[in-house]
Amino acid sequence: MPAAPPPLQVIGVDHRTCPDGVREKLFVDDAEMPAMLDALKAHGAREALVLSTCNRVEVIGRFQDPRISPDTVAAELGRPVGLDGAVLRPLLYAHDSDEAVRHVFRVACSLDSQVVGEPQVLGQVRAAHRLCRDLGGTGPVVEDTMRAAYAVAKRVRSETRIGEGPVSLAAAAVARVRDLFGDLDGRSGLLAGTGELGLLIAEHMASAGMEGMEVLDRFPRRAALAARDLEAHHGGLDQLGAALDRADVVVTTLGEGQYLITAEMIEAALRRRRRRPFFLLDLSVPGDVEPAVHRLDEAYVYDVGDLEAITRAGLADRAGEAARAEMMVEEAVAAFTRDRSGRDAAPDIAALRAHVEAMVAEVTGADEDLARRIAARLAHAPSVMLRDLAEQGRLDRQTKDMVFRLFDMPDPQGGDET
Repeated sequence: MPAAPPPLQVIGVDHRTCPDGVREKLFVDDAEMPAMLDALKAHGAREALVLSTCNRVEVIGRFQDPRISPDTVAAELGRPVGLDGAVLRPLLYAHDSDEAVRHVFRVACSLDSQVVGEPQVLGQVRAAHRLCRDLGGTGPVVEDTMRAAYAVAKRVRSETRIGEGPVSLAAAAVARVRDLFGDLDGRSGLLAGTGELGLLIAEHMASAGMEGMEVLDRFPRRAALAARDLEAHHGGLDQLGAALDRADVVVTTLGEGQYLITAEMIEAALRRRRRRPFFLLDLSVPGDVEPAVHRLDEAYVYDVGDLEAITRAGLADRAGEAARAEMMVEEAVAAFTRDRSGRDAAPDIAALRAHVEAMVAEVTGADEDLARRIAARLAHAPSVMLRDLAEQGRLDRQTKDMVFRLFDMPDPQGGDET
């Protein structure tokens, strides 16, 4: 008898496993989602939610054959851009069952982000879920998982201060810009790269009144996604020189190991700007801004360390808050697994009680109410056993077969658990 597939799998790539250039190609736009879901379902996905952001592209779902599902995802993600699935396959991570649930919960809680605690990712998860659900991609397993993910994310946000770290860094950046320029109304910004902290800071600056935001990135699709969320213009890094002429605040997040912005570039831009000053925030390690820029009088350069020094007093226990959040995720995974396992046994328990009730009525000729009460008494002990074993993750096919044979009962699932 074939083994049942894992109830949930997560398969994809993120900023840790996949180079930017490849991940950029794999990005699935909202307009491309119907075709992607159809392709996944045609090749064995019973349920699928595709989460596609600047930092990850992954499929959360159930598959007919879990042994080949990573190959399926690799092939279907790569097919629209002409990327061979065999090339993509080694870059994928694949999580099954409880590990898949844990991954989804950690992503929703922003524990798997480049910037732990950043608040944008939960909104991205909700938007992807809503789109795939409306397109008919999800089903009961994915829906139950997402409801539980939102519940633990809400608890983490309300019971820990994990979200204060990134938000405080963004607030510190806005405060430093105000120190230089005063009111942000009428000021323009440039975001070079699409790192999570940079996006958060750009969002805070836009909320504070900054206008004319531009997003530049080496990968156009990624720039377009970030610009859409910020309601900003977007383009490629080849437009950097012209963008520097317009921007009062420049935030960089590339970190490619070579200087994106040099002293020569800033000096030239300052001349064209009639010495109007720059605020430059370099969030990259290694840095994007050449150290010589610090020596220019009209260029004010900050990095993450500067922002953290400003916020350190209020965030000394940030690591402890993240640890508390991880514990909440573990508790939620355990509770979800117990609840799901108990519900997994429910159809067998219901079928057992119906079978015993019919058997009692046939043998004794008792009326319906009496037959129900006798059947409930007879089926009580095996029902409790089935539920307890399911909650412990120990309910196997052999045990169920033994119970069915004991009551001369056909398998309610017809011998197929897939």
